[in-house]
Amino acid sequence: MLPHVSRLLQDDTHRLIPSAYDEDTVLHRLTTDSEDLTALFELEGATNERLLGEAGLLPGITVRELVFGLSFSHIVNAAFTHAKPFGSRFNGPERGAWYAGFSLETAGIEVAFHKSEELREINWQDKETFLYADFLADFRGEFHDIREDFGFAKCLDPTTYTASQKLAEELLEKGSAGIVYPSVRHSGGICIACFRPALVNNVRKGGQVSVEFENALARPVIRPVS
Repeated sequence: MLPHVSRLLQDDTHRLIPSAYDEDTVLHRLTTDSEDLTALFELEGATNERLLGEAGLLPGITVRELVFGLSFSHIVNAAFTHAKPFGSRFNGPERGAWYAGFSLETAGIEVAFHKSEELREINWQDKETFLYADFLADFRGEFHDIREDFGFAKCLDPTTYTASQKLAEELLEKGSAGIVYPSVRHSGGICIACFRPALVNNVRKGGQVSVEFENALARPVIRPVS
């Protein structure tokens, strides 16, 4: 059984990405020599999943699904072509998704949790601050919805993605636009995982958010940067 479908009209969702990845490319900072730049671009093209995807060279997503000629299209495409090695909650390792929170607070708590997990893995003991760019997007369409649906509680397991990735694979095969779900890290928060690049609408850049840790075990401090 699949989740029910809801008609979604949601503006101003928030996706936080590290500010270091905010630009289309940083290669121009490395050299002004045209021959060196050509070599660097060739190297980036051979190792950058977004560029490989835009060239139709990735198995998980076709070039026809990606977006071009729109504001921040490279940011959108990167979400679908730069999947984590073991996937995320509603995607596997071969194809990413656009994850966003319905509020900035939810988005901040989600990224802070995952960053704190990374710091704990290496037992980081020093103070650390991470800067994120906030990208807003609007959604219009029919999305599968597991809010208040206890039949899919396993998909919200805080320790494993097994059930949620299985559901996402089935939904993707059936042409789903994506899934709306309760935030696992922020009580009361709502998130969306959009499966289709073309449905990430009106992408625009908001402000910046800092996530500060005193050490790996400390509670993160999340605040907008003025």
